Amino acid sequence: MDAIFHEKQDGSLCAQHCLNSLLQGSYFNAVDLGSLASRLDEEEREQMAEGGVDTEDYRTFLQQPSSNMDDSGYFSVQVISSALQVWGLELVPYCSTDERAKSALENPSQMQAFICNYKEHWFTIRKIGNQWFNLNSLLAKPQLISDTYLSLFLAQLRNEGYSIFVVFGQLPECQADEVLKTNPVISASNPRYLAPSISTESDPDLQAALRLSLQSSEQQDSPDSDDRELQEAMRLSLQALSSSPDEEEDDEDALLKKAIMMSLQC
Repeated sequence: MDAIFHEKQDGSLCAQHCLNSLLQGSYFNAVDLGSLASRLDEEEREQMAEGGVDTEDYRTFLQQPSSNMDDSGYFSVQVISSALQVWGLELVPYCSTDERAKSALENPSQMQAFICNYKEHWFTIRKIGNQWFNLNSLLAKPQLISDTYLSLFLAQLRNEGYSIFVVFGQLPECQADEVLKTNPVISASNPRYLAPSISTESDPDLQAALRLSLQSSEQQDSPDSDDRELQEAMRLSLQALSSSPDEEEDDEDALLKKAIMMSLQC
Protein backbone atom coordinates (compact mmCIF):
# COMPACT_ATOMS: atom_id res chain seq x y z
CA MET A 1 0.00 0.00 0.00
CA ASP A 2 2.94 2.36 0.66
CA ALA A 3 3.84 2.26 -3.03
CA ILE A 4 0.55 3.97 -3.97
CA PHE A 5 0.70 7.74 -4.41
CA HIS A 6 -2.02 9.27 -2.25
CA GLU A 7 -2.53 13.00 -1.62
CA LYS A 8 -4.59 13.83 1.44
CA GLN A 9 -7.09 16.66 1.33
CA ASP A 10 -5.59 20.16 1.43
CA GLY A 11 -8.17 22.93 1.52
CA SER A 12 -10.47 22.56 -1.47
CA LEU A 13 -7.80 21.27 -3.86
CA CYS A 14 -9.61 18.00 -4.49
CA ALA A 15 -9.27 18.43 -8.27
CA GLN A 16 -5.48 18.53 -7.88
CA HIS A 17 -5.55 15.49 -5.58
CA CYS A 18 -7.86 13.66 -7.96
CA LEU A 19 -5.59 14.22 -10.96
CA ASN A 20 -2.38 13.36 -9.14
CA SER A 21 -3.92 10.20 -7.69
CA LEU A 22 -5.03 9.17 -11.16
CA LEU A 23 -1.58 9.82 -12.66
CA GLN A 24 0.20 8.51 -9.53
CA GLY A 25 2.54 11.44 -9.04
CA SER A 26 2.80 15.18 -8.27
CA TYR A 27 2.04 16.23 -11.84
CA PHE A 28 -0.30 19.17 -11.17
CA ASN A 29 -0.58 21.93 -8.58
CA ALA A 30 -3.07 24.73 -8.00
CA VAL A 31 -1.08 27.17 -10.17
CA ASP A 32 -1.14 24.77 -13.13
CA LEU A 33 -4.87 24.24 -12.84
CA GLY A 34 -5.46 27.96 -12.34
CA SER A 35 -3.65 28.66 -15.62
CA LEU A 36 -5.82 26.12 -17.43
CA ALA A 37 -8.97 27.64 -15.91
CA SER A 38 -7.90 31.16 -16.97
CA ARG A 39 -7.27 29.93 -20.51
CA LEU A 40 -10.74 28.38 -20.63
CA ASP A 41 -12.26 31.61 -19.26
CA GLU A 42 -10.54 33.59 -22.01
CA GLU A 43 -11.79 31.19 -24.69
CA GLU A 44 -15.33 31.56 -23.33
CA ARG A 45 -15.01 35.38 -23.39
CA GLU A 46 -13.85 35.29 -27.00
CA GLN A 47 -16.80 33.12 -27.97
CA MET A 48 -19.24 35.46 -26.24
CA ALA A 49 -17.60 38.48 -27.88
CA GLU A 50 -18.35 37.05 -31.32
CA GLY A 51 -21.99 37.99 -30.72
CA GLY A 52 -21.02 41.59 -30.07
CA VAL A 53 -19.22 43.28 -27.16
CA ASP A 54 -22.05 45.80 -26.74
CA THR A 55 -24.77 43.20 -26.20
CA GLU A 56 -26.51 42.69 -22.88
CA ASP A 57 -25.52 39.02 -22.90
CA TYR A 58 -21.84 39.89 -23.16
CA ARG A 59 -22.02 42.48 -20.37
CA THR A 60 -23.86 40.00 -18.15
CA PHE A 61 -21.25 37.34 -18.91
CA LEU A 62 -18.41 39.66 -17.87
CA GLN A 63 -20.09 40.30 -14.52
CA GLN A 64 -20.37 36.62 -13.68
CA PRO A 65 -17.64 34.80 -11.76
CA SER A 66 -15.54 32.16 -13.50
CA SER A 67 -17.34 28.88 -14.08
CA ASN A 68 -14.01 27.04 -14.20
CA MET A 69 -12.55 27.92 -10.78
CA ASP A 70 -13.29 29.78 -7.58
CA ASP A 71 -11.35 31.27 -4.68
CA SER A 72 -11.66 28.08 -2.61
CA GLY A 73 -9.58 26.07 -5.08
CA TYR A 74 -12.43 24.25 -6.81
CA PHE A 75 -11.96 23.50 -10.53
CA SER A 76 -14.53 22.46 -13.12
CA VAL A 77 -14.70 19.25 -15.13
CA GLN A 78 -13.53 21.27 -18.14
CA VAL A 79 -10.30 22.08 -16.29
CA ILE A 80 -9.79 18.43 -15.31
CA SER A 81 -10.49 17.32 -18.87
CA SER A 82 -8.01 19.87 -20.26
CA ALA A 83 -5.35 18.72 -17.79
CA LEU A 84 -5.82 15.11 -18.85
CA GLN A 85 -5.65 15.98 -22.55
CA VAL A 86 -1.99 16.89 -21.94
CA TRP A 87 -1.48 13.18 -21.26
CA GLY A 88 -3.64 12.01 -24.13
CA LEU A 89 -6.41 10.97 -21.74
CA GLU A 90 -10.15 11.45 -22.26
CA LEU A 91 -13.09 11.63 -19.90
CA VAL A 92 -16.36 10.00 -20.99
CA PRO A 93 -19.51 10.27 -18.85
CA TYR A 94 -20.35 6.89 -17.33
CA CYS A 95 -24.02 7.22 -18.31
CA SER A 96 -23.49 8.51 -21.86
CA THR A 97 -24.50 6.79 -25.08
CA ASP A 98 -20.84 6.40 -26.03
CA GLU A 99 -20.17 2.74 -26.82
CA ARG A 100 -17.14 2.82 -24.51
CA ALA A 101 -19.33 3.98 -21.64
CA LYS A 102 -21.77 1.17 -22.35
CA SER A 103 -18.88 -1.29 -22.06
CA ALA A 104 -17.90 0.30 -18.76
CA LEU A 105 -21.43 -0.10 -17.41
CA GLU A 106 -21.51 -3.76 -18.43
CA ASN A 107 -18.10 -4.60 -16.99
CA PRO A 108 -16.50 -1.78 -14.95
CA SER A 109 -13.67 -3.98 -13.70
CA GLN A 110 -12.30 -4.10 -17.25
CA MET A 111 -11.74 -0.33 -17.23
CA GLN A 112 -8.65 1.39 -15.81
CA ALA A 113 -10.01 4.35 -13.85
CA PHE A 114 -13.04 6.44 -12.92
CA ILE A 115 -13.28 10.06 -11.77
CA CYS A 116 -16.22 10.94 -9.53
CA ASN A 117 -17.75 14.26 -8.45
CA TYR A 118 -20.37 15.27 -5.91
CA LYS A 119 -21.00 18.73 -4.48
CA GLU A 120 -17.68 20.15 -5.70
CA HIS A 121 -15.60 17.22 -4.47
CA TRP A 122 -13.53 15.18 -6.93
CA PHE A 123 -11.91 11.81 -6.36
CA THR A 124 -10.41 8.93 -8.33
CA ILE A 125 -11.09 5.20 -8.40
CA ARG A 126 -8.25 3.45 -10.20
CA LYS A 127 -6.88 0.02 -10.97
CA ILE A 128 -3.27 -0.33 -9.81
CA GLY A 129 -1.55 -3.58 -10.61
CA ASN A 130 -4.55 -5.90 -10.87
CA GLN A 131 -6.54 -4.36 -8.01
CA TRP A 132 -8.96 -1.47 -7.65
CA PHE A 133 -8.52 1.33 -5.11
CA ASN A 134 -10.60 4.23 -3.88
CA LEU A 135 -8.09 7.11 -3.88
CA ASN A 136 -10.39 9.71 -2.31
CA SER A 137 -8.23 12.41 -0.73
CA LEU A 138 -10.59 12.48 2.27
CA LEU A 139 -9.44 8.95 3.18
CA ALA A 140 -6.43 8.45 5.44
CA LYS A 141 -5.07 5.92 2.95
CA PRO A 142 -6.11 4.20 -0.31
CA GLN A 143 -9.01 1.79 0.12
CA LEU A 144 -8.94 -1.58 -1.61
CA ILE A 145 -12.05 -2.45 -3.64
CA SER A 146 -12.54 -5.98 -4.92
CA ASP A 147 -13.84 -6.54 -8.46
CA THR A 148 -16.99 -7.96 -6.89
CA TYR A 149 -17.68 -4.76 -4.96
CA LEU A 150 -16.71 -2.31 -7.72
CA SER A 151 -20.06 -2.52 -9.54
CA LEU A 152 -21.94 -2.07 -6.27
CA PHE A 153 -19.80 0.91 -5.31
CA LEU A 154 -20.33 2.69 -8.64
CA ALA A 155 -24.06 1.94 -8.61
CA GLN A 156 -24.38 3.34 -5.10
CA LEU A 157 -22.46 6.50 -6.06
CA ARG A 158 -24.84 7.03 -8.99
CA ASN A 159 -27.80 6.39 -6.70
CA GLU A 160 -26.54 9.13 -4.37
CA GLY A 161 -26.18 11.68 -7.17
CA TYR A 162 -22.50 11.45 -8.08
CA SER A 163 -21.33 12.29 -11.58
CA ILE A 164 -18.96 9.56 -12.80
CA PHE A 165 -16.54 9.72 -15.72
CA VAL A 166 -14.58 6.86 -17.28
CA VAL A 167 -10.93 7.56 -18.10
CA PHE A 168 -9.73 6.38 -21.51
CA GLY A 169 -6.21 6.50 -22.91
CA GLN A 170 -2.80 5.28 -21.80
CA LEU A 171 -2.02 6.19 -18.21
CA PRO A 172 1.64 7.00 -17.47
CA GLU A 173 3.71 4.20 -16.02
CA CYS A 174 4.01 4.20 -12.26
CA GLN A 175 6.02 2.27 -9.70
CA ALA A 176 2.91 1.20 -7.80
CA ASP A 177 1.69 -0.74 -10.84
CA GLU A 178 4.78 -2.90 -10.91
CA VAL A 179 4.92 -3.37 -7.14
CA LEU A 180 1.29 -4.44 -6.78
CA LYS A 181 1.39 -6.82 -9.73
CA THR A 182 3.93 -8.93 -7.86
CA ASN A 183 2.82 -8.06 -4.31
CA PRO A 184 -0.95 -7.49 -4.28
CA VAL A 185 -2.59 -5.87 -1.28
CA ILE A 186 -4.35 -8.34 1.01
CA SER A 187 -7.25 -7.07 3.06
CA ALA A 188 -8.14 -8.92 6.27
CA SER A 189 -11.81 -8.03 5.83
CA ASN A 190 -14.08 -6.23 3.42
CA PRO A 191 -14.34 -2.54 4.40
CA ARG A 192 -17.63 -0.73 4.10
CA TYR A 193 -17.42 0.71 0.64
CA LEU A 194 -20.99 1.88 0.42
CA ALA A 195 -22.64 4.37 2.71
CA PRO A 196 -24.48 2.71 5.62
CA SER A 197 -27.55 4.90 5.04
CA ILE A 198 -28.53 3.23 1.78
CA SER A 199 -31.76 4.33 0.17
CA THR A 200 -34.27 1.51 -0.10
CA GLU A 201 -35.92 3.16 -3.10
CA SER A 202 -35.84 0.85 -6.10
CA ASP A 203 -32.96 1.71 -8.43
CA PRO A 204 -32.43 -0.14 -11.74
CA ASP A 205 -28.69 0.60 -11.86
CA LEU A 206 -28.12 -0.80 -8.38
CA GLN A 207 -30.24 -3.83 -9.27
CA ALA A 208 -28.20 -4.42 -12.44
CA ALA A 209 -24.96 -4.10 -10.48
CA LEU A 210 -26.17 -6.68 -7.98
CA ARG A 211 -26.96 -9.13 -10.78
CA LEU A 212 -23.63 -8.57 -12.56
CA SER A 213 -21.70 -8.89 -9.31
CA LEU A 214 -23.50 -12.08 -8.40
CA GLN A 215 -22.77 -13.58 -11.82
CA SER A 216 -19.12 -12.59 -11.50
CA SER A 217 -18.72 -14.01 -8.01
CA GLU A 218 -20.45 -17.28 -8.93
CA GLN A 219 -17.95 -17.81 -11.75
CA GLN A 220 -15.07 -18.01 -9.27
CA ASP A 221 -13.84 -21.56 -8.63
CA SER A 222 -13.53 -21.36 -4.86
CA PRO A 223 -14.94 -18.17 -3.34
CA ASP A 224 -13.81 -17.37 0.18
CA SER A 225 -16.19 -16.86 3.09
CA ASP A 226 -16.57 -13.12 2.41
CA ASP A 227 -17.54 -13.80 -1.21
CA ARG A 228 -20.03 -16.48 -0.15
CA GLU A 229 -21.65 -14.00 2.24
CA LEU A 230 -21.79 -11.42 -0.54
CA GLN A 231 -23.39 -13.93 -2.91
CA GLU A 232 -26.04 -14.75 -0.32
CA ALA A 233 -26.69 -11.04 0.26
CA MET A 234 -27.12 -10.39 -3.44
CA ARG A 235 -29.42 -13.41 -3.83
CA LEU A 236 -31.64 -11.97 -1.11
CA SER A 237 -31.59 -8.64 -2.93
CA LEU A 238 -32.67 -10.22 -6.19
CA GLN A 239 -35.41 -12.17 -4.41
CA ALA A 240 -36.73 -8.87 -3.14
CA LEU A 241 -36.57 -7.38 -6.63
CA SER A 242 -38.48 -10.28 -8.18
CA SER A 243 -41.09 -10.66 -5.43
CA SER A 244 -44.78 -10.75 -6.24
CA PRO A 245 -46.42 -7.34 -6.92
CA ASP A 246 -49.07 -8.30 -4.37
CA GLU A 247 -46.52 -8.24 -1.55
CA GLU A 248 -46.21 -5.19 0.62
CA GLU A 249 -43.79 -2.56 -0.75
CA ASP A 250 -42.37 -2.00 2.73
CA ASP A 251 -41.44 -5.69 2.99
CA GLU A 252 -39.66 -5.53 -0.36
CA ASP A 253 -37.71 -2.47 0.66
CA ALA A 254 -36.79 -4.08 3.97
CA LEU A 255 -35.46 -7.18 2.23
CA LEU A 256 -33.39 -5.13 -0.19
CA LYS A 257 -31.98 -2.99 2.59
CA LYS A 258 -31.16 -6.03 4.70
CA ALA A 259 -29.45 -7.76 1.79
CA ILE A 260 -27.28 -4.78 0.91
CA MET A 261 -26.40 -4.16 4.54
CA MET A 262 -25.24 -7.78 4.77
CA SER A 263 -22.87 -7.11 1.89
CA LEU A 264 -21.36 -4.22 3.83
CA GLN A 265 -20.56 -6.16 6.97
CA CYS A 266 -16.87 -6.72 7.66
